[in-house]
Amino acid sequence: MYLTRKLMVTAVCLAGCWGTAFAVAPDFMDKLGADSRPMEDKIRDGARRPYQVMMLLGVEEGMTAVDVGSGGGWWARVFSAAVGPSGTVLAQGVRGDGGASLEALGNVQLVSSSHTEMDANVADVAVTALNIHHSNAERAAPYMQGLYRILKPGGVAAIIDHVGVPGGPNAMTHRMLPSDARAWIEAAGLEIVAESDILRQAADDHMMSATDPRLGRNPDRFLFIVRKPQ
Repeated sequence: MYLTRKLMVTAVCLAGCWGTAFAVAPDFMDKLGADSRPMEDKIRDGARRPYQVMMLLGVEEGMTAVDVGSGGGWWARVFSAAVGPSGTVLAQGVRGDGGASLEALGNVQLVSSSHTEMDANVADVAVTALNIHHSNAERAAPYMQGLYRILKPGGVAAIIDHVGVPGGPNAMTHRMLPSDARAWIEAAGLEIVAESDILRQAADDHMMSATDPRLGRNPDRFLFIVRKPQ
């Protein structure tokens, strides 16, 4: 059910090669385009590639998904559409007053505690997006161990963050080195089964803040797909 090979993939490859391999809820695309979905979420689709990421993760209807560090709940809403009413989405760390709208989706449950305190082996699939760029090895260790813990054996997760440069002002620009993320992932016992370039942006010079309006909320991002061993 899950990818087991390391590979570099593009959006075209995902749509063409993997699009029929998995079975997200049949109305997934309809829900992404629905009037009820926040327009701000839809605007971000071009940069965040929800369909392609769901395909890369192998998300299927009925799965249990966890959005770690959910923030505004963008990935939680995507997961909600992908796993359908028979699935469950655990949105951990929702900020602000967006929790009620997430719960109204019917298959989303809010988790206020840290993901390191959640039950073990609950997630078929998970994502943590733009959460680890201010970590160091010491802080990242329990974070990644918590991700390992919540995944079921064989479960997969997407780890996404802004690409920084060696010697650059990464802490101030909300960026990090992909090599650091790789080291932290492997130290936690997770296997990197894919490294995708679908979120990469060659026009980003990596020296300005990832939140700079000139980047149009579309900075260069890395994406690792990781798996908890069986």
